[in-house]
Amino acid sequence: MRLTTVDWCIIAGYFLFNILIGFYYKSKAGSNISEFFLSGRNVPWWLAGTSMVATTFAADTPLVVTGLVAKNGIAGNWLWWNMVASGMLTVFLFSRLWRRSGVTTDIELAELRYSGKPAAFLRGFRSIYLGVIMNCIILGWVNLAMVKILVLVLGVNKDQALWIVIGIIALTSFISTLSGLWGVLVTDLFQFAVKMTMVIVLAVQAVRAVGGIDQMKLKLGGEGSAFLSFVPDLHSVWMPAVTFFVYIAVNWWATWYPGAEPGGGGYVAQRMFSAKDERHSLLATLWFNIAHYALRPWPWVLTGMASVILYPHLQDPETGYIRVMIDYLPPSLRGLMVAAFAAAFMSTIGTQLNWGASYLVNDLYKRFIRINEPDRHYVLASQVATVLLTIVSAIITHYMDSIAGAWKLLIVTGAGTGSVLILRWYWWRISAWSEVSSMAAAFVASIALQTVFGLDSDNPVQFAYIILYTVGFTTVVWVSVTFLTAPESNATLVAFYRKVRPSVAGWGPVARLAPDVRPSSDLVWNLLDWLCGCVLVYGSLFGIGKVILKEYGTGLMFILAALLAGGVIIKDLSRRGWSSVME
Repeated sequence: MRLTTVDWCIIAGYFLFNILIGFYYKSKAGSNISEFFLSGRNVPWWLAGTSMVATTFAADTPLVVTGLVAKNGIAGNWLWWNMVASGMLTVFLFSRLWRRSGVTTDIELAELRYSGKPAAFLRGFRSIYLGVIMNCIILGWVNLAMVKILVLVLGVNKDQALWIVIGIIALTSFISTLSGLWGVLVTDLFQFAVKMTMVIVLAVQAVRAVGGIDQMKLKLGGEGSAFLSFVPDLHSVWMPAVTFFVYIAVNWWATWYPGAEPGGGGYVAQRMFSAKDERHSLLATLWFNIAHYALRPWPWVLTGMASVILYPHLQDPETGYIRVMIDYLPPSLRGLMVAAFAAAFMSTIGTQLNWGASYLVNDLYKRFIRINEPDRHYVLASQVATVLLTIVSAIITHYMDSIAGAWKLLIVTGAGTGSVLILRWYWWRISAWSEVSSMAAAFVASIALQTVFGLDSDNPVQFAYIILYTVGFTTVVWVSVTFLTAPESNATLVAFYRKVRPSVAGWGPVARLAPDVRPSSDLVWNLLDWLCGCVLVYGSLFGIGKVILKEYGTGLMFILAALLAGGVIIKDLSRRGWSSVME
């Protein structure tokens, strides 16, 4: 793709603006570790929520969605649409609890909820496992996607593209180390505006290139075709009934996955901690889930649909998105589109670096290695950790060949741990050994099923059985361990109950030891809000899609259902005294 001098000036201006943001927030980030990782816990909901959306809009995301649509039609997106229920669970059952906990990272919760050496081991182990190993795998696949984009857009080879990516990572690392979370949040807002505008423009151009919506539908099979269906054919090879069942009934609550942890975690938890208060924490995660699942997907889906018509025989369908950009985007907008891809890449990298560094410094270095040092010492350590993660992720990218392979590794090795992550908030009997045993059992079971028993995660049916068997085995193990080991001490449980105030339903014995704490009895209302939240998101997602495809009657029915569900949520928030929910 040929870029003009004007295009290069636009790209340079984009990077310069990001650097200026970093320098602007330098003084705040350098004051203490809370400012560096949590922006002083003073972030408004709209900024925290938009940052979550920007983070999940990585350079690989439009490509992955294009590949899913090309292979399996619109319904191919159920591979990630199934996580709506998990996201809404975080909004209504966990966001307020996380904010009350007052921790700096989600894994610091281990020593608030549990006690003794098991809690310390859990915190230290997860700081390395999540902060380095899993985090760098994620960074690796995001880097690999950007390499793929640059090879096609700039016409360079893979090694040259990797060096360009390393340069962008270095710049992102510089901004992150300079400005901390404030810089990440504000650049996320700017980057999201750039990339969302350009993917909408590209979708419009793609639809025009195939003759409009009506012609696109006709060329993809017309009304009633499997390609245009929003629900997968349960007799299909790629999504048979057992696999669809696993995705919508098991995967969303049972499996740990970055950004979609049952009960919240990772960078989503970090944004909740940084919010001004419980209300802003809830609204941030609510806005994130609405934007992530309902508002953002359709520009990607439309471009993916057009790419199937324009490039019907691509060996790598994911590259269809880039080819549409190269062939059909007006030359005057190419610089902005390259900047948009850089924005998508940088927003994810910036968050992952800041989040990973928070684990290494707060939960490993500060907790076990250098205790009671001045704030400036830990800020400097955070900057060093960010640079180290940058170097390790670049090395992993060089040796990584498959984005899909890394994704599947995370899914299967986390299966079965989700139930513990949920119940630790709602059942007093969960202990540190429950979490440790669930992680070990999930890892052993998933590896054994694929190596000893020969199940193939690339086969949809066998993938479903890997998840089911792993979840079943892991659940038996952690439940047994929970009852065979001693519960946490009363002092630890009462202290946690006083601070977080979880639902009294699963904390009865502990609640009786703290009669001065007003018991929380909103569990039923929270579950109703969760259900309405799912209707709100799916109704908006399908309603917007149907209207775009000119099926106006069906689309308006979905949107009406979404509005009614939203009304129930607003009524409940008003009942809680949050009448001005959007302040």
